[in-house]
Amino acid sequence: MFASRAVLVLTGLAAGVLGAQYAQSDSHQGDGFLKSFTHEAISDPTHGRVNYVDQATALAQNLTFSSGDHFVIRADHTTKLSASGPGRNSVRLQSNKKYTTHVTVWNIRHMPVGCGTWPAVWEVGDNWPNEGEIDILEGVNDVSPNQATLHTNSGCAMPASRSQTGSATGNNCDSAATNNAGCGVQEPASNSYGPAFNSAGGGWYAMERTNSFIKVWFWSRNAGNVPSDVKNGATSINTDNWGTPFAYFPSQSCNMADHFGEHNLIINLTLCGDWAGAVFGADGCPGDCVSYVNNNPSAFTDAYFDVQWLKIYQ
Repeated sequence: MFASRAVLVLTGLAAGVLGAQYAQSDSHQGDGFLKSFTHEAISDPTHGRVNYVDQATALAQNLTFSSGDHFVIRADHTTKLSASGPGRNSVRLQSNKKYTTHVTVWNIRHMPVGCGTWPAVWEVGDNWPNEGEIDILEGVNDVSPNQATLHTNSGCAMPASRSQTGSATGNNCDSAATNNAGCGVQEPASNSYGPAFNSAGGGWYAMERTNSFIKVWFWSRNAGNVPSDVKNGATSINTDNWGTPFAYFPSQSCNMADHFGEHNLIINLTLCGDWAGAVFGADGCPGDCVSYVNNNPSAFTDAYFDVQWLKIYQ
């Protein structure tokens, strides 16, 4: 009995490590993003010094625009703000479709940089954090490397040792118990985030979500190990061929189906707020974050995403 149970456990662990083949279900490029994503003109949940605008305003102010296979979203970089007025105009896009088991591949040329910036590419369910959050690309104040993080309600934890190339920042994914830190993993490559990411021409971020695990990979633009199906945005992919992810979140102490519901995809840029603002000075940025954002519009000239394409597989 004990022997047979051990075999079952080992079989389950093996299944949790292996990936799968997927077919492309959605492809977004250029102005196609405008049809498949919604500009969320909402108060920033992370209390940033931003004013998220609707699509008409974003297009009119050139905070969202496309040209060929360039899709750009950015923060305003021309307006000096009143201390008593709203924050700097910026963009938060949310997918119209929701996903459970799926793979996303983001081909990003440029990400927002500058003191005070807090860009993110992520996925989230309703009734946060009860349906979970997966942060794929996130950081603040140009501090490298990138960090992938899960945020959940109670009862989700990660093993201290697992098959990944990155370094865990914490293994308890419960947002309430960790002051919203969740369970993060830092990518080992310095060019995974910030100015170094842009200098290298950006790269590809991929995330695979199943009921057995969540994995996140990064490949810099000129890396020699970029899988051909990733590089070419193929109509079908095989994640078994992608190598060890930098972040691996297995289900052995986290029932994925219980902690992660249907997710919308989000790409946004906030400024200051709960994270970037809290570590603004410690990260070597001058003065206080809110005053810096108010008074230095030109500091946000390079605070933009340029996305070449997004492919989604199911």
